[in-house]
Amino acid sequence: MTGFSTTYSPVMNVMVSAVRKAARNLKRDFGEVENLQVSEKGPGDFVTQADLRTEKTLIDELRKARPHYSIVSEEAGHLDGSDKTHRFIIDPVDGTTNFIHAIPHFAISVALEREGQLAAGVIYNPVTDELFIAEKGFGAFLNNRRLRVSARRDMRQAVFATGIPFGVKEGQDRFARELTRLMPKVAGIRRFGSAALDLAYVAAGRFDGFWESGLGSWDMAAGIVLVREAGGLVTDLAGGQAMLAAGNVVAANPHLMATLRDEVTAAGKA
Repeated sequence: MTGFSTTYSPVMNVMVSAVRKAARNLKRDFGEVENLQVSEKGPGDFVTQADLRTEKTLIDELRKARPHYSIVSEEAGHLDGSDKTHRFIIDPVDGTTNFIHAIPHFAISVALEREGQLAAGVIYNPVTDELFIAEKGFGAFLNNRRLRVSARRDMRQAVFATGIPFGVKEGQDRFARELTRLMPKVAGIRRFGSAALDLAYVAAGRFDGFWESGLGSWDMAAGIVLVREAGGLVTDLAGGQAMLAAGNVVAANPHLMATLRDEVTAAGKA
């Protein structure tokens, strides 16, 4: 198994095609955002339009190929389809703040849910041209190279990623306790600003694990498939499988998963 073109299902090819088409305009928009950094007005209005243009392209392409599927998107909300067993979960720009500041760390994310189970995921950074894809039962790939989660067993050698909760003081207080508890026990903690790419990096073995609260389903759906297909484990903070409904997620290699989740949940109870 070397790549999606011969290994994966037709729907995976649909998803990849939609993401690549949307990425062409988004990459051009990113160049414009870089130019807007020097303007007094700032890039806010432009970025909103870039989000919406990317979303429209994704929805148009997905609906052209799978017109009966439902779609859930960060911007457009829930779009019903006649096929109630399938839905696409999309995030046109995950890492919008990075995009606004011309930081080349953001991604288009598309997942497929089949009969309530996450079945496929695509995460694409158009600036670095890194295409992460995974389909249930077929493995995870980065630009056609097979991915595996890291094999580290020692927390002291591990690097984890997370996100900082926005706005809510209770969430920020909990986050501070999580950092205070974990930082002395690990090699490093990173906050890169895109949950989708954080999960993709766990699948690629770049991060040993990831946790975050306050997420939307579109932030993590595709990444969950990637981590699982790369041999990693994914749960919600309670150890269950209600990540999308709960809005929180913990993902790691099998050796470190239990310890990471225990540390995070213990910090939450402190």
